[in-house]
Amino acid sequence: MFKKINQSSEEFETKFWNSKSAESFYNNLPGNINDPMALIFKDAMQNLLKRRSKTDLNARMTSMLETGIEKQMSKITKGFTFLATVGSTAPFIGLFGTVWGIMNSFQSIAISRNTSLAIVAPGIAEALFATALGLLAAIPAVIAYNKFNNDSLKYSQKLENFSKRFLTII
Repeated sequence: MFKKINQSSEEFETKFWNSKSAESFYNNLPGNINDPMALIFKDAMQNLLKRRSKTDLNARMTSMLETGIEKQMSKITKGFTFLATVGSTAPFIGLFGTVWGIMNSFQSIAISRNTSLAIVAPGIAEALFATALGLLAAIPAVIAYNKFNNDSLKYSQKLENFSKRFLTII
């Protein structure tokens, strides 16, 4: 996901900084652009062109760019909550299954009044299987969450750096 976003942002930045002016670059932007950095620029330029007065322009543009960054980052990070939830709850669901399997083993012992492996094994197998399933869900979710979270922080910084540099030319 971030590989594609970073690549499109790199292309956008290269074209932007090589253009003659921000306004001419804005006028030549395609209408169906999806890159978050380009969308932030587009919204900021629309605001700038609407209000040509120079009074407090820097503060307005700073506010517009910050709002644009927040909007784009919330789109990018919208699935992170699910990963965090799976990563934090799956071990507990596995633990619940473990407790359930052990309780079944004790019930089997109580019913048969026999502590042989044949009586205890099915419940213990259930317990181990439940634990494994919980870990199987949690570990990849936590790894993915950490990776995406780190990538989103880096991309957010990239957007902020672009915004700061953009503010210097208006």
